[in-house]
Amino acid sequence: MNIAKYFPLVFIMASALGACNLEKEVELELPVYESQLVVECYLEPGRPFRLLLSRSAPYFEAFPTDPAEFLTNTLVDDATVTITHLGETYELSNGAFIDLQASKFYNYGTVETVPADYENEYTLTITTADGRLATATARIMPKVSIDSVVVQFNDSDTLARVLTYFTDDLSSVNFYRRMLHFSSLDSIPEQDFTINDELLDSAKVVFGTTYDFEPGDTVINTLFHIEKSYYDFMETYQVAILSNGNPFGQPGTIISNIEGDANAIGIFTGFTKDRVTTVVEK
Repeated sequence: MNIAKYFPLVFIMASALGACNLEKEVELELPVYESQLVVECYLEPGRPFRLLLSRSAPYFEAFPTDPAEFLTNTLVDDATVTITHLGETYELSNGAFIDLQASKFYNYGTVETVPADYENEYTLTITTADGRLATATARIMPKVSIDSVVVQFNDSDTLARVLTYFTDDLSSVNFYRRMLHFSSLDSIPEQDFTINDELLDSAKVVFGTTYDFEPGDTVINTLFHIEKSYYDFMETYQVAILSNGNPFGQPGTIISNIEGDANAIGIFTGFTKDRVTTVVEK
């Protein structure tokens, strides 16, 4: 028997077995995490002023199982929060406010509603209980309407796609957020992204779907006209989420429009939206 011809196989098996002992536990010393204030406030004409003030937590920190403990550790209460517009100051009271339409929770709010002003700025001022300051300015963008929603069936199938048309103003730079929900607004959006119209080559804009919908399905299209600050925030927010899932990626940095010595991050912005609900019919 020619034993020499089996040497390569024996070598490969020995290498594989040896590799089993190459595993080694390494302890990483992570830098001490400094929590930041997180601000989230959206101005929409005709709706009450609402703001969420919370604090960030370390990525590797164990998630608390007690809801009361979670709220206590996350929410920042007892701050003085005001929004000023054309000389009038609205003070947001500390409490619990639930926006059922947007499925969001806030811990500061007012009874007064946001005026429909698309020209002048709104100024946010937050003073925490320990004297730290966070400020920001925002404008509400005018409404851009959805022109039409077209349902197109595939000739060789029973499924349809949905095309959503709107007209962009090419004389100025505009930013949009597009959301598409199936069945109800409580569902996870089928589509949710932001766009910059500098990438568009036509005033007529269309968003489409694949052939996924059956007769009787309900499709909800929402078009938000947003500020550049919100566009930057959303774009970097999505990148940060993707970076967290990549062990070899660089940590994502979220672009925030919150200023002041509180070292807060987040977004203070205004927008308008147009929403069209369509029942798919053949």
